[in-house]
Amino acid sequence: MKYGLSALVCFAIVAILVPILRKYAIRFGFVDRPNARKIHKAPVPLMGGAALYFGVVVTLFMFQGITPLSLTICIGGFILVVIGLIDDASKSRGADFPVWPRVIAYMAVAAIPLLFDIEIEGLSSPHGMIIFPHWLGIVSSIIWVFALINMINFIDGVDGLASGVSTLSSLTLFIAALFKQQYPTALLAVILVAACAAFLFYNFYPARIFMGDAGATFLGYALAVTAVDGAFKSATLVTVAVPFLALGVPILDTAIVMLRRLLSGKGLHRADKLHTHHVLMKWGLTQIQTVSFIYLVAALFSLLSLVLLLALS
Repeated sequence: MKYGLSALVCFAIVAILVPILRKYAIRFGFVDRPNARKIHKAPVPLMGGAALYFGVVVTLFMFQGITPLSLTICIGGFILVVIGLIDDASKSRGADFPVWPRVIAYMAVAAIPLLFDIEIEGLSSPHGMIIFPHWLGIVSSIIWVFALINMINFIDGVDGLASGVSTLSSLTLFIAALFKQQYPTALLAVILVAACAAFLFYNFYPARIFMGDAGATFLGYALAVTAVDGAFKSATLVTVAVPFLALGVPILDTAIVMLRRLLSGKGLHRADKLHTHHVLMKWGLTQIQTVSFIYLVAALFSLLSLVLLLALS
């Protein structure tokens, strides 16, 4: 009952906020303008990320109260949304925000879960818990969160892609958390499902609003924290694959793109059209066909992760 009600509340908040923020984004020219690297042909309002953040955080505090998990999402998410909105504001003026200040900020945000004792601690085995050295737990947690912040941002290049894939990933992490009786984590995951689903209604092709860097980085951060607080806890050497499969699409896409950039001698941080969705559209698929195909792949990854969890737990 609690999960259904929290999901309904979050869905309603995001669904109500998005049209309001869209109206103000248009009024003040806060829009993503087309360029040679982008697919859309006309300016699209930004600020969707603010609606996602507000809906998730308000609902989480309403149903979970002030906890280490809710504070982690609130504080880290707030920093990312502010940075993202600054970046999005630059886009609306036809400029790009410098990369390295964002990288440094993302690294700092990736360390915030550690302040609330949310970190990868080790692996369970038939002989007990294999505890990582403290430094390894810290490093692996920061790398995981930093990577997901960027990975979700990377796939946000086609209408409805990041929001749809995040919906499937959140749903998978929700089911996994319920199975492992990690109820606070399950609450966060189902709230993310609702927020992403509500936003997807406005973001699917043809998108009426974008989440921007503010929304994509926040979703990446929230999904990473959900996995660390849930799927990675008490994971075995085999079931540690569950969160990697649940987030398989952004992970695989990023790995392929980084390899291509290395082989071509391009900077790893430089934006291009090497992502999976770009390649699929280059092959002749429409935006809807491209997104639908990637949804299918994400669903298969999610199903495989749950089968693995059930079979080996």
